[in-house]
Amino acid sequence: MMDELWKTTIAQIKDSLPESDFSSWFTRLVFGGEDNGKVTLYVPSAFFKDKFEASFKELIENTMSELGGQNYSIILEVKKDAQKLNSDKKSDEKPKTETSFPSSSNNQPAAADQKNKTSKPSVDDMMFNPSYTFESFVPGDNSNFAYSACMAIAKNPGSAYNPCLLYGGVGLGKTHLIQSIGNYIKKNTKQKVVYVTAENFTNEYIQSVGEKKTQQFKNKYRKVSILLMDDIQFLQKKAETQNELFNTFNDLYDTGRQIVFTCDRPVEELKDITDRLRSRFERGLNIDLLPPNYETRVAILRKKCQEKGVIFSDEVLDYIASNISSNVRALESCLTKLIAYCQLLNKDISLETAKEQLKHIISSNNDTSGISIDLILRVVANYFNVSVSDIKGKNKNQSVVLPRQIAMYLCRKLTDYSTTEIGNEFDGKNHTTVMYNVQKMEARLKSSEKEINGVIDKLETQIKLESRK
Repeated sequence: MMDELWKTTIAQIKDSLPESDFSSWFTRLVFGGEDNGKVTLYVPSAFFKDKFEASFKELIENTMSELGGQNYSIILEVKKDAQKLNSDKKSDEKPKTETSFPSSSNNQPAAADQKNKTSKPSVDDMMFNPSYTFESFVPGDNSNFAYSACMAIAKNPGSAYNPCLLYGGVGLGKTHLIQSIGNYIKKNTKQKVVYVTAENFTNEYIQSVGEKKTQQFKNKYRKVSILLMDDIQFLQKKAETQNELFNTFNDLYDTGRQIVFTCDRPVEELKDITDRLRSRFERGLNIDLLPPNYETRVAILRKKCQEKGVIFSDEVLDYIASNISSNVRALESCLTKLIAYCQLLNKDISLETAKEQLKHIISSNNDTSGISIDLILRVVANYFNVSVSDIKGKNKNQSVVLPRQIAMYLCRKLTDYSTTEIGNEFDGKNHTTVMYNVQKMEARLKSSEKEINGVIDKLETQIKLESRK
């Protein structure tokens, strides 16, 4: 029945879209299955996933809901061997994923103001940064989805988006959001919530084994209502710790308790992680945090200034936002330095002063010395799920042309190689070909094409992150 509904949905969408759009995007979309109104669709790459999230997800949901007579929610998952429309459903059982956005429960536990205010904070409470709240977070196009999901989890833990994984580069707000969940729950309920980094979880486990206190360790993490774990990439190559987390995960998940993870990359890019633990990370909602756009960066700076009780001119804030694009942490670093200069020397901050005081931070943030053409090709190829040889070669398929243009543009922007040298790395393409592709990409970026700007920002951030490893 669901197969028929899916086929009817696709047929109706095909009639409503230009033929070029349908053939470019929907012919590689794979129906994975349906569970309680949650429809899983497979796409071949992160690029396809971003495109469908931005352009087609709502269309599919609305069409399917109208035809099926009930509400359906779409879950997009990257499956790199997805090749054709309506391919056979994989034999392995699809994990159950909650995707509905919950309203606040009327059965919330008692508010925090009923707690004993004179009690000392526990060690676990001290792991939370009180400044990391939903009120202090500035959501933008890059983080609205993650912000909304985390707020939903905080209001109704265990019943929606469980487990949840936030992933993205350094300084994009993962820790802020995951701790906001914890701070909200601690303030408004009596539920037991624990925040831990994967590194500390590992160290605690090793210590418990050495001191023969493994049961005490298990009790700590298996008797909580909400477990928040930061930086799971640290678990790579740590087989015993992975096994312990796997068992802890099952205990919490099977009893309906909330689990939230963060990672600096998509789960599929983690190495030396057991398949069974990887499947747990992928089971629920996975959300990527992108670098903030210019408007969001300015809003973040203004919010931070308001919190710190300082005022800087719009031209100073514009200078910082225009030169720091990779992460929020770098924005805050710039503000901290200017505030210290202003307060210690009792001087106003002019644009010239800001440029002088921030030159080293901005230079370091924009350092591209460790970036190679090979690195750019690898990151771009992985994002679009194409081979490096296809990008470098002569394939004129549209699925390869766009990655090739982007790779050439990023090579020109992030390295000191000439267009002739770049062309040599792309199977001997000439200077004119490289310039044509670079200029075509520059024109698209100048036209403020939102989708392509987001892709470039995401890839540039990933390349810089990889270059520093």
